[in-house]
Amino acid sequence: MTRFAGMGHLAVWYARIDADRLREVAGQQLAKRGRKGVARALATARTKDSLQAFDKLAEVVDGQTRIAADPPLIVPLTDLLPEAERDVVQAEFHRLVQSYGRSLASDRRHLLASFRLVDVARKVVGVGSVGTRCWIFLLRGRDGDDPLFLQAKEADTSVLAPYVGASEYENQGERVVSGQRLMQAASDIFLGWERVDGMDGRRRDFYIRQLRDWKGIAQPELMVPRGMRVFGEVCGTTLARAHARSGDRIAIAGYLGRGESFDRALTTFAERYADQNERDHQALVNAVRDGRITAAETGTDSS
Repeated sequence: MTRFAGMGHLAVWYARIDADRLREVAGQQLAKRGRKGVARALATARTKDSLQAFDKLAEVVDGQTRIAADPPLIVPLTDLLPEAERDVVQAEFHRLVQSYGRSLASDRRHLLASFRLVDVARKVVGVGSVGTRCWIFLLRGRDGDDPLFLQAKEADTSVLAPYVGASEYENQGERVVSGQRLMQAASDIFLGWERVDGMDGRRRDFYIRQLRDWKGIAQPELMVPRGMRVFGEVCGTTLARAHARSGDRIAIAGYLGRGESFDRALTTFAERYADQNERDHQALVNAVRDGRITAAETGTDSS
């Protein structure tokens, strides 16, 4: 933050850590094993695209490409509703895909218009989104080898709203998208928002993005201490840049200071949070053991 505080607005805006910079950092600070790990993670991320999602999530039924059912994680619309209701909801999803394009830049709106909606399915959300709705859309471009998977996630009012005031955005999906665009060096080109009427008649806000667009996941549990330190530095730089773009970087740098008080406070918080996670998990294990809740193993993927 101190470094960003001394930079001009444009320099902060253009600062980023891309794949080439990651390779450079790895080459300078990591041993051979660490460099191989970074190269492997980058290569894996490049495979996580719509074609990879298509191979994993789609199937051909009666000559038609459809989203493959994997209940309870993924349930196609055809399995959720009777035909009469399904047609109405399907039409609403068609409207959603078309109308959300208004939230995109004109060139990306033109690209979206070249795809047509093929199928819709409900998807189980990740831990951080429990209780919200999530849908995935299979779209087709030029032919069967040109798919696009979009994901619509419900956006509710921020939990911080009672403490910092209501958002300036009327649509909560727009609030989420605006925050992501502001903080991220490169956002998903299909990142947008829309408001629709649900199957229960209630209006809800959603933000829409690609289901997979070269997203990579680091594995800290496999890192040696040296690699963990470098990974922490990259994460810290990325987080600092997001705060520098979205807030008052000079005031933040001044608040953090040059001592270790903030570092110690952050470490204490992290340790206590980890302890709370362990207590919560033990409570879950106890509830399963006592028969108060039922648990089943599934091969979930929250990406």
